[in-house]
Amino acid sequence: MEKKGFVYLVGAGPGDPGLFTIKGKELLERAEVVVYDRLVSPEIIAWANPQAELIYVGKESSRHTLSQDEINALLAEKAAQGKMVVRLKGGDPFVFGRGGEEALYVRERGFDFAVVPGISSAIAVPAYAGIPVTHRDATSSFAVITGHEKPGKEVSSINWKLISTGIGTLVFLMGVENLEYIVNNLMENGRNPETPVALIRRGTMPDQEVVSGRLNDIVARVRQAGLKPPAIIVVGETVDLRQGLSWWETGPLWGKRIIVTRSRHQASVLVKKIKELGGEAIEFPAIEIAEEENLDKLYMAFKNIESYHWVIFTSVNAVDIFFRKLKSHGHDIRNLAGIKIGAIGPATSERLQKYGLLVELMPDEYQAEGLVKELQAMMKPGQKVLLPRARGARDILPLQLGDLGAEVEEIFLYQAVVPSSINNASITELLQQTIDYITFTSSSTVTNFVDIIGSQQAEVLSSRMKVACIGPITAEKAREKGLKVDIIANEYTIDGLLQSILADLADGN
Repeated sequence: MEKKGFVYLVGAGPGDPGLFTIKGKELLERAEVVVYDRLVSPEIIAWANPQAELIYVGKESSRHTLSQDEINALLAEKAAQGKMVVRLKGGDPFVFGRGGEEALYVRERGFDFAVVPGISSAIAVPAYAGIPVTHRDATSSFAVITGHEKPGKEVSSINWKLISTGIGTLVFLMGVENLEYIVNNLMENGRNPETPVALIRRGTMPDQEVVSGRLNDIVARVRQAGLKPPAIIVVGETVDLRQGLSWWETGPLWGKRIIVTRSRHQASVLVKKIKELGGEAIEFPAIEIAEEENLDKLYMAFKNIESYHWVIFTSVNAVDIFFRKLKSHGHDIRNLAGIKIGAIGPATSERLQKYGLLVELMPDEYQAEGLVKELQAMMKPGQKVLLPRARGARDILPLQLGDLGAEVEEIFLYQAVVPSSINNASITELLQQTIDYITFTSSSTVTNFVDIIGSQQAEVLSSRMKVACIGPITAEKAREKGLKVDIIANEYTIDGLLQSILADLADGN
């Protein structure tokens, strides 16, 4: 039986990827075709099925990639090919998203559709600016109105007399270019010129901007601030509540832009913490984890695992590869009975615990020197140590373990290589941006970052922003590569790195 196409109209929400719905994400991961708009976050697009065909149909004022008629036809065309199509629209598909038109067009051509609502910017953006659209002491009504209506229309589609005085809070979407027209119509139809107004640009995003005023002065204030689209306009008494309810712009990293150079699959923790603190995390992965092609030494170690007294892990990556291969070769953690486990750093220790293992040793100093120092009292000469780790790691650990009399077997599981996805466009974009901090979480991130953008450019960048390193070994590598190091974490962890950045900001540096 021939597969019949299906179209999902999915709302992507107001911008912050965290406000995307679970159902929308599930559909995006299964989609065969994704047709998406201009204001959909790249992070949301990144959740799409890697095999999906991605088609950009974004619209800007006076410039459309495709007309609405062409978008309608495209959806029907892809459905006719038997494809599962996700039409990804900013905000909610049925709130000025023309989702109704697209759904009718698809149905008229014999294809089924479903709607996945999105959080509308009409409510979410004011909320992120500390402005409730309703409040018991101010108003119990609000209206969402298009801001796109052009001045000079003979018959307005907006009942200005009714909305000017009959509704509490007015939210105009996409109305920056028509602000003066909107303001004048409201005042001419009876709205008090002293009514509070706020324009919110890129609401829910780390670079959100808010310009507040009154109907009689907001046009001048916006011009003075140079506020550009996309923005929404909120008119009403609840705007004044922003003074007490502002929350999104109060984080300690608010307004700060921070480059994260970790590999993409590891960066999520650091990126999430930066966002939680109000900062903007710019992902520029300088490493990619490439598993070793030949792991015969590891498989041989599995067969003789009972001969080892210690297994020492220096990274989360080593832990994951080790236990994935252990399982795929017919073994499990019972084979490690009686073997002591060592880990450098709390993240590695925590990952081992998730595999059901207790860690006998995690040094207070999260680097090789700290581990060796504490092993002196625990390890006996002649004991056998299995050291699964990254190719290119420092030699100090196997050498100093050998000095303690241990028999060390070092097995390379992976190496941190330069990502294949880096392109010249992303490098150019990075160099043009204003950045406050760049973070390095390992020597590999430093080496590869400099290799990617070039030593000259790296030195220029480090002079324009602050370089923050997770520990002294990483800082030493950064200096070796010609970078000026401003911050070294006291605790060699992601949290320690962030605390050091916060301390730097608190000192007014």
